[in-house]
Amino acid sequence: MNILFYTIIAILVLQFIIETVLDYLNASRYDDPIPEELHDVFDTVEYEKSKEYKKTNYRFRLVSSSFSLALTLGFLVFGGFEWVDQLVRGLIENPIIIALLFFGIIIIGSSVLTLPFSYYATFVIEEKFGFNKTTKKLFFADKIKGWIMTALLGGSILTLIMLFYQWAGNRFWMYAWILIAFFSLVMNLFYSKLIVPLFNKQTPLEEGSLKSKIEHYARQVGFDLKNIFVIDGSKRSTKANAYFSGFGSEKRVTLYDTLIKDLEEDEIVAVLAHEVGHYKRKHIIFNLTASIVLTGLTLFLLSLFINNPEVSLAIGVSTPSFHAALIGFGVLYSPISELTGLVMNHLSRTFEYQADNYAKNTYTAHALISSLKKLSKNSLSNLTPHPAYVFMHYSHPPLISRIRNLRRKT
Repeated sequence: MNILFYTIIAILVLQFIIETVLDYLNASRYDDPIPEELHDVFDTVEYEKSKEYKKTNYRFRLVSSSFSLALTLGFLVFGGFEWVDQLVRGLIENPIIIALLFFGIIIIGSSVLTLPFSYYATFVIEEKFGFNKTTKKLFFADKIKGWIMTALLGGSILTLIMLFYQWAGNRFWMYAWILIAFFSLVMNLFYSKLIVPLFNKQTPLEEGSLKSKIEHYARQVGFDLKNIFVIDGSKRSTKANAYFSGFGSEKRVTLYDTLIKDLEEDEIVAVLAHEVGHYKRKHIIFNLTASIVLTGLTLFLLSLFINNPEVSLAIGVSTPSFHAALIGFGVLYSPISELTGLVMNHLSRTFEYQADNYAKNTYTAHALISSLKKLSKNSLSNLTPHPAYVFMHYSHPPLISRIRNLRRKT
């Protein structure tokens, strides 16, 4: 046990304490009166249901996060990483296969141990409050597909990075950066074509008044939109969403079928106008670029630590290795990741205001306001979040802030 071991313990415990305090502060606002501008979101019965939903999730997060911390600390203190490392070293000598087996055992083991929490969240909490539409068969199918995708994609990327490391030494980070940047670009362009169909069915939006209104708006603002799809989100949840993906000829708008069911056509166009605002203001390009730059920074810092045997020893692994150092570095880097996350969340909230303003100026504020209220109502969202929680975790401004911004004269 070296000083880095105690540093890792301190980081994990401190992060847990900060998150627990933030959750407590946020929960302390659940019973606050609804702001005047939001009185029409919930009636009395619905508001009580919303508060109970938030309180239930608060208690659940406290239990699940405590379990995760205890599991991680136990694995560190009682030599879990060393046990897995020695186990796979007894089976194979190839360092790349050792790393793949090492991460495979840890990821699958962690997934299995936390599976009951995921099951409870879906089939008890979400079911109780009327959100869940997932069958048990679909739930487990999604889990298995997720594990397979993690093995194929994560395993392939890890293998290539370790090959770069064996070939280029500490300069491996440059080649790994190029690889991950390319992967990020491909995922951004083709995620809806390659990944989404594995989990959901997507169909082109049928001809009708909604499609005509969307196409008319797109022509008005000079937005070349040929791909409008509807996704069957209702087979998992009643919650609604819409998102924009890709750019250039691959850009597409995807509407959840629940969104089409819950909102009026003008409200859906207003939501689309918000998404177009993100594209027009180049938020998607900025986020992709920022992600790639941060990845480069992370990999460069990793290259400075990866050959230090103390980083492997910090998680209790006696034989220094790339895979053990990768885990140790991941925890040691997490405070930096938290700081960059705060910056990105702040920028994201700013971008949301900008996209709202674009929708207000090119379509109508009223329709966007009514759509935001309906979406908040249907998801039983928190109308009175604590400012500290918003600062740390919200990528979107609170509903009240967005409505006040939309009503503000430009």
